[in-house]
Amino acid sequence: MAHIPYGYIIENGRACIDEKLANQVKELFQAYVSGFSLVNAARQAGIDRCPKSIANILTCRRYLGDGFYPPIIDENTFRRAEDERMKRAQKIRRKRNRVEKKISAIKHFKAPNPEKLYDDPYAQAEYAYSLIEIQEISDG
Repeated sequence: MAHIPYGYIIENGRACIDEKLANQVKELFQAYVSGFSLVNAARQAGIDRCPKSIANILTCRRYLGDGFYPPIIDENTFRRAEDERMKRAQKIRRKRNRVEKKISAIKHFKAPNPEKLYDDPYAQAEYAYSLIEIQEISDG
């Protein structure tokens, strides 16, 4: 079973937003784009994680919504955080070239409502993940 991103919970086999944690994620993004460091932005948001985990939250595209996970962050906020991260990396001479990849295929995810309900939440989550269908649509 895959890792569930910070800010989400699984209920009856579906990914749902944990409002308290989702608000912390939103606050993390806002604090980071307003100039706080990774660690201080996390403290401001009430998130007690190591810097790598905080960076993973700021770069996780699932927060935009992906068919299984509902959106927590809007595209504009996510891009502002990405731009800020790149600006900071260049400032400290860790230049990271931002290569725009041509998307050759777009993946769409579809998860039907679970027909079975398990008492064990892990079994329910495993079942729900097994229902996810991926469809690739070529852009060519």
